[in-house]
Amino acid sequence: MIATVYNPSNAVEWALVEMINQSDILDKACKELDEVVGKDKLVDESDLYKLNYVKACAKEAFRLHPMLPFNVPHVSIKDTVVGDYFIPKGSHVLLSRPWLGQNPRVWEDPLVYKPEHHIINKDSEVVIVDHELRMLSFSTERRGCLGIVLGSTMTVILLARLI
Repeated sequence: MIATVYNPSNAVEWALVEMINQSDILDKACKELDEVVGKDKLVDESDLYKLNYVKACAKEAFRLHPMLPFNVPHVSIKDTVVGDYFIPKGSHVLLSRPWLGQNPRVWEDPLVYKPEHHIINKDSEVVIVDHELRMLSFSTERRGCLGIVLGSTMTVILLARLI
Protein backbone atom coordinates (compact mmCIF):
# COMPACT_ATOMS: atom_id res chain seq x y z
CA MET A 1 0.00 0.00 0.00
CA ILE A 2 3.04 2.28 0.24
CA ALA A 3 2.94 2.70 -3.54
CA THR A 4 -0.65 3.94 -3.27
CA VAL A 5 0.61 7.04 -1.44
CA TYR A 6 4.17 7.69 -2.61
CA ASN A 7 3.80 6.55 -6.21
CA PRO A 8 1.06 9.10 -7.06
CA SER A 9 2.90 11.98 -5.40
CA ASN A 10 6.11 11.06 -7.26
CA ALA A 11 4.27 10.89 -10.59
CA VAL A 12 2.46 14.18 -10.02
CA GLU A 13 5.68 15.98 -9.03
CA TRP A 14 7.46 14.75 -12.15
CA ALA A 15 4.49 15.46 -14.41
CA LEU A 16 4.40 19.06 -13.17
CA VAL A 17 8.17 19.46 -13.64
CA GLU A 18 7.95 18.12 -17.19
CA MET A 19 4.88 20.23 -18.01
CA ILE A 20 6.53 23.41 -16.71
CA ASN A 21 9.52 22.67 -18.94
CA GLN A 22 7.25 22.03 -21.94
CA SER A 23 4.58 24.72 -21.75
CA ASP A 24 2.71 23.40 -24.81
CA ILE A 25 1.89 20.23 -22.84
CA LEU A 26 0.72 22.28 -19.85
CA ASP A 27 -1.42 24.45 -22.14
CA LYS A 28 -3.03 21.37 -23.71
CA ALA A 29 -3.82 19.88 -20.29
CA CYS A 30 -5.29 23.21 -19.09
CA LYS A 31 -7.43 23.42 -22.21
CA GLU A 32 -8.77 19.90 -21.64
CA LEU A 33 -9.58 20.71 -18.01
CA ASP A 34 -11.35 23.94 -18.96
CA GLU A 35 -13.44 22.12 -21.59
CA VAL A 36 -14.33 19.09 -19.45
CA VAL A 37 -14.57 20.53 -15.94
CA GLY A 38 -14.81 24.28 -16.41
CA LYS A 39 -13.03 27.02 -14.49
CA ASP A 40 -15.44 27.26 -11.57
CA LYS A 41 -15.42 23.64 -10.40
CA LEU A 42 -12.87 21.23 -8.95
CA VAL A 43 -12.17 17.98 -10.74
CA ASP A 44 -13.90 14.98 -9.21
CA GLU A 45 -14.07 11.28 -9.97
CA SER A 46 -16.97 11.65 -12.42
CA ASP A 47 -14.75 13.78 -14.69
CA LEU A 48 -11.89 11.31 -14.97
CA TYR A 49 -13.08 9.27 -17.93
CA LYS A 50 -13.09 12.44 -20.05
CA LEU A 51 -9.62 13.63 -19.02
CA ASN A 52 -7.54 11.48 -21.37
CA TYR A 53 -4.75 13.99 -21.91
CA VAL A 54 -4.32 14.62 -18.18
CA LYS A 55 -4.28 10.83 -17.60
CA ALA A 56 -1.69 10.48 -20.38
CA CYS A 57 0.45 13.14 -18.65
CA ALA A 58 0.32 11.16 -15.40
CA LYS A 59 1.03 7.86 -17.14
CA GLU A 60 3.99 9.38 -18.95
CA ALA A 61 5.44 10.52 -15.61
CA PHE A 62 5.08 6.95 -14.29
CA ARG A 63 6.88 5.69 -17.42
CA LEU A 64 9.77 8.13 -17.47
CA HIS A 65 10.26 8.66 -13.72
CA PRO A 66 9.37 5.52 -11.75
CA MET A 67 9.33 5.85 -7.97
CA LEU A 68 11.40 2.70 -7.40
CA PRO A 69 14.13 1.20 -9.59
CA PHE A 70 12.80 -2.38 -9.40
CA ASN A 71 9.55 -4.25 -8.98
CA VAL A 72 8.85 -6.52 -6.02
CA PRO A 73 11.20 -9.56 -6.29
CA HIS A 74 9.77 -12.79 -7.66
CA VAL A 75 11.19 -16.32 -7.61
CA SER A 76 11.16 -18.52 -10.70
CA ILE A 77 9.02 -21.64 -10.02
CA LYS A 78 10.59 -23.63 -12.89
CA ASP A 79 13.43 -23.47 -15.37
CA THR A 80 12.46 -21.09 -18.15
CA VAL A 81 13.85 -19.01 -20.99
CA VAL A 82 12.99 -15.34 -21.41
CA GLY A 83 14.29 -13.92 -24.66
CA ASP A 84 17.85 -15.24 -24.90
CA TYR A 85 18.23 -15.74 -21.15
CA PHE A 86 17.95 -19.03 -19.26
CA ILE A 87 16.46 -18.56 -15.79
CA PRO A 88 16.89 -21.59 -13.50
CA LYS A 89 14.21 -22.61 -11.03
CA GLY A 90 14.58 -20.76 -7.72
CA SER A 91 16.21 -17.67 -9.26
CA HIS A 92 15.22 -14.26 -7.96
CA VAL A 93 13.82 -12.15 -10.77
CA LEU A 94 13.66 -8.36 -10.76
CA LEU A 95 12.40 -6.04 -13.49
CA SER A 96 14.11 -2.70 -13.97
CA ARG A 97 11.34 -0.10 -13.98
CA PRO A 98 13.49 2.57 -15.66
CA TRP A 99 14.55 0.16 -18.40
CA LEU A 100 10.97 -0.95 -19.07
CA GLY A 101 9.81 2.63 -19.39
CA GLN A 102 12.82 3.83 -21.38
CA ASN A 103 13.38 0.84 -23.65
CA PRO A 104 14.10 2.22 -27.15
CA ARG A 105 12.75 -0.97 -28.75
CA VAL A 106 9.34 -0.21 -27.23
CA TRP A 107 9.15 3.58 -26.99
CA GLU A 108 9.72 6.17 -29.68
CA ASP A 109 11.89 8.93 -28.17
CA PRO A 110 12.15 7.01 -24.88
CA LEU A 111 13.83 9.80 -22.90
CA VAL A 112 11.36 12.49 -23.97
CA TYR A 113 8.28 13.29 -21.86
CA LYS A 114 5.53 12.84 -24.44
CA PRO A 115 1.97 12.11 -23.21
CA GLU A 116 1.06 11.14 -26.77
CA HIS A 117 2.91 7.86 -26.13
CA HIS A 118 -0.28 6.70 -24.40
CA ILE A 119 -2.98 8.06 -26.69
CA ILE A 120 -3.83 5.48 -29.34
CA ASN A 121 -6.59 7.56 -30.90
CA LYS A 122 -8.86 10.37 -29.77
CA ASP A 123 -11.66 7.97 -28.80
CA SER A 124 -9.66 5.46 -26.76
CA GLU A 125 -9.51 5.81 -22.99
CA VAL A 126 -6.10 6.14 -21.35
CA VAL A 127 -5.63 3.68 -18.48
CA ILE A 128 -2.82 4.26 -15.97
CA VAL A 129 -1.86 0.57 -15.68
CA ASP A 130 -0.07 -1.02 -18.65
CA HIS A 131 -1.03 -4.70 -18.73
CA GLU A 132 1.45 -5.31 -21.56
CA LEU A 133 4.25 -4.51 -19.07
CA ARG A 134 5.85 -1.90 -21.30
CA MET A 135 6.11 0.06 -18.06
CA LEU A 136 5.16 -0.44 -14.41
CA SER A 137 3.11 2.23 -12.68
CA PHE A 138 1.70 -0.13 -10.06
CA SER A 139 2.41 -3.86 -10.02
CA THR A 140 -0.24 -5.87 -11.84
CA GLU A 141 -1.97 -9.24 -11.92
CA ARG A 142 -2.05 -11.67 -8.97
CA ARG A 143 0.58 -9.95 -6.88
CA GLY A 144 -0.34 -6.48 -7.99
CA CYS A 145 -0.90 -3.45 -5.83
CA LEU A 146 -4.14 -3.72 -3.87
CA GLY A 147 -4.54 0.02 -4.04
CA ILE A 148 -4.20 0.29 -7.81
CA VAL A 149 -7.64 1.83 -8.42
CA LEU A 150 -7.27 4.22 -5.50
CA GLY A 151 -3.71 5.14 -6.47
CA SER A 152 -4.60 5.73 -10.13
CA THR A 153 -7.60 7.85 -9.19
CA MET A 154 -5.60 9.85 -6.63
CA THR A 155 -2.87 10.50 -9.18
CA VAL A 156 -5.14 11.91 -11.86
CA ILE A 157 -7.31 13.96 -9.50
CA LEU A 158 -4.27 15.43 -7.72
CA LEU A 159 -2.54 16.30 -11.00
CA ALA A 160 -5.71 17.81 -12.46
CA ARG A 161 -6.40 19.91 -9.37
CA LEU A 162 -2.83 21.21 -9.24
CA ILE A 163 -2.88 22.16 -12.92
